[in-house]
Amino acid sequence: MSDEGATLVCPSCDRRHSPEQRFCDACGTPLTYMGADVVQGAVSATHERARKVDPRFTEGELVRAAGGRHQAEAEMIQGMLLEEGVPSVLRRSPGFDVPDFLAAGPRDVMVPEGGYRAAREVLLQAEMVPEQEPRPQPADGAQALKLTAAIALGGGAATAVAWALIEFGA
Repeated sequence: MSDEGATLVCPSCDRRHSPEQRFCDACGTPLTYMGADVVQGAVSATHERARKVDPRFTEGELVRAAGGRHQAEAEMIQGMLLEEGVPSVLRRSPGFDVPDFLAAGPRDVMVPEGGYRAAREVLLQAEMVPEQEPRPQPADGAQALKLTAAIALGGGAATAVAWALIEFGA
């Protein structure tokens, strides 16, 4: 069906919307073209998950909402969030080196910034995260600058020791 002149309608509350919109302003349901066949059930597992996502929680950059000790625990957290409409992505936690084919090792559960508060509330109710907000980590640039300064100071100290040994030790 063409976008030209087509009217979008909410299959849930029957409100009409302009072609630029993708979700209903009133209820958040994805819009369909007027007169199109309404899909009653999910076509696939991916389609079923997409139908559960609340569009309000999809805005912004990905941020870490929680962590799992291994892939199964992280997927359980991900399922809890999806039931509340919060989309999430798993990522292997930095600093833990395990081959990709293993499910071992910690995982970060990442959510869009728009869904962070809702995710936090869900995880607090399930007692999956501490009540106190995590302390913000320094930006990657600040941490890299500190590391570079420490390496430079260490190198300078080693050079000074080597020079003193050559000058005064011989």
